[in-house]
Amino acid sequence: MKKPSSGQTVIQIFLSLILVLFIISFAVVFTLNFRPLYYLDMGLLNISQTSGYSEEEIRANYDVLIDYNSIFGPDTLEFPTLPMSETGEIHFEEVKVIFVNVQILCIVTFILGLAGILWQRRKKDWRYLKYASILAIAIPVVLGVIIGLNWEQSFVTFHHIFFNNDYWIFSADTDPVITILPDTFFFHCAFMILGLVVLGSILCFIFYRKTRRK
Repeated sequence: MKKPSSGQTVIQIFLSLILVLFIISFAVVFTLNFRPLYYLDMGLLNISQTSGYSEEEIRANYDVLIDYNSIFGPDTLEFPTLPMSETGEIHFEEVKVIFVNVQILCIVTFILGLAGILWQRRKKDWRYLKYASILAIAIPVVLGVIIGLNWEQSFVTFHHIFFNNDYWIFSADTDPVITILPDTFFFHCAFMILGLVVLGSILCFIFYRKTRRK
């Protein structure tokens, strides 16, 4: 078998990075829009009892929040029944920017990845699947250990990295939406995202093994 050129190896590494970025961004987008996770947590975490709002009211406000964070969502956030402070509104605007950028990244990497896969299919060089599998499994392992050791500190560090203010620290008096968004729910979201990335890694490895046998 002819030894791959250094240029081809660089292409394989680049394509694997594109694929990993797609896997991660897809995991985030899927989790954001997977509302059954929150609906399940409504019961598991007794959100109605702890917040004092009915399940119907909680679901209505949560759905509006998720719709707002969609790339096709409204420009302004207006909760059906919950008041919101000015700093709370600014924070949600910043969150929307992050989620919209992740959704754009998901679309762009999907297009680039698909084009790269079709191109490399002609060359029958599937190393990018192996590279992507290794990288995609390493990320959840590292983050999983960090989160598992101290979820609360990880949660705080995440906000310090992505936000340059403390508007994410809500008061239930001015932003009661925080009472229907417990930290444990975000932990479940993080767990689901990492799980989906692991699944993406496994699929890459399976496809790599299958292509090697051909």
